[in-house]
Amino acid sequence: MTFDYDLFVIGGGSGGVRAARVAAGDHGAKVGLAEEFRMGGTCVIRGCVPKKLMVFASEYGGMAEDAQAYGWDLEVKGFDWTRFHAGLEKELDRLEGAYRNTLRNAGVQTFDQRATVVDPHTVALADGTRITAKHILIAVGGRPFVPEFEGSEHVITSNEIFHMKALPKKALIVGGGYIASEFACILNGMGVDTHQYYRGNQILRGFDDECRNHIATHMQAHGVHIHTGRDIVRLEKDGEGLLATATDGSTDRFDIVMYATGRVPNTEGLGLADAGVKMGLKGEVVVDDYSQTSVPSIFAVGDVTDRIALTPIAIREGHAFADTVFGGQKRTADWELVPSAVFTQPEFGTVGLSEEEAAAKGAIEVYTTAFRPMQTLFAGRQDRVFMKLVVSAQTRVVLGCHIVAPHAGEMIQLAGVAVKMGATKEDFDRTVAVHPSMSEELVTLRKPTRKT
Repeated sequence: MTFDYDLFVIGGGSGGVRAARVAAGDHGAKVGLAEEFRMGGTCVIRGCVPKKLMVFASEYGGMAEDAQAYGWDLEVKGFDWTRFHAGLEKELDRLEGAYRNTLRNAGVQTFDQRATVVDPHTVALADGTRITAKHILIAVGGRPFVPEFEGSEHVITSNEIFHMKALPKKALIVGGGYIASEFACILNGMGVDTHQYYRGNQILRGFDDECRNHIATHMQAHGVHIHTGRDIVRLEKDGEGLLATATDGSTDRFDIVMYATGRVPNTEGLGLADAGVKMGLKGEVVVDDYSQTSVPSIFAVGDVTDRIALTPIAIREGHAFADTVFGGQKRTADWELVPSAVFTQPEFGTVGLSEEEAAAKGAIEVYTTAFRPMQTLFAGRQDRVFMKLVVSAQTRVVLGCHIVAPHAGEMIQLAGVAVKMGATKEDFDRTVAVHPSMSEELVTLRKPTRKT
């Protein structure tokens, strides 16, 4: 049978673009790709990249205050959202153009419209065109989840917050995960009276307990109002704002309410189940280690599979898929010991097991340090850095490394190399410290804080 394409990709995000580029550019496949929104996907257009730029923007107020302590004669008059937002949109346009150029240069034909699956070898475009392909790759990512409640139609999500017309004076972020906590810090840093509701007993569930407690304490000390054990039961329009009624009976008025209560695979209406593809309970596409679904010609990578929802993972899955199917190199991505960063303020970098996870597996030693970093100490701030190594008592292998500090994401990338290689505590000890730096504390932790 002759097909229109060797590969047709649905979704122009990080995973889909990498798969398409490698399949076409490196392996000579004829590739088509459809994206219904903007090329670049969640990470580039409404996720990691614009969020990180907002993180940078939110930090400059504190930096300016510190600069005065260092002798700089300057005045900070406040944050101009309109000016920043114009620059943000310009940068996103540039990045989308770069993604399009990458695909064009690789020989990938793109379609700026929605595509759905008709059968194992056919996709339908929104304009009615039907296209056949030997292989179909699903890379449509995820979308924010908002539970249904009275007034839920009034909330925004992380998709919309990048497009606010003006900066609110008072905002509510609902959720306790990394997205909610990051945006609480961002808005607070921009001068917004920021509140965060989370129904659990502490934000950042799933991360190391000691680290999440440290982050929450710091956030509150810097102005974020964290309300744990609280959720919204009703939301009503109140003039230009919103009146929120919480589970504890309290009410408060906000200019915006943003929900960041998790994400779900973006598979609704895609036609996968009708084509015979096995789906999971959350709507995720069930795949094997080679990203192949229950239908041999259909594959899926990235957040839509609900494996590890990180952009670098989607990229590696997409690359491995292309090499396996079109390059004759059967290989998988590696989902073990993946470093990650949470861009709260303070920043959090982590790789490996939390203390709680490691203790459940066997005897461990825990090494910790907390201190005021030189840069902000001089400026009179009370900020404290926290670092932790979790070590196997039997093998001495470092099972987990956790850093709560400015630029923790940069530090954890390099620490992740050591942990991935199976470094022991003694390997860390043998490494000469870089002085004066925050990171030197990781190689000068001599005595365990506790043993379990």
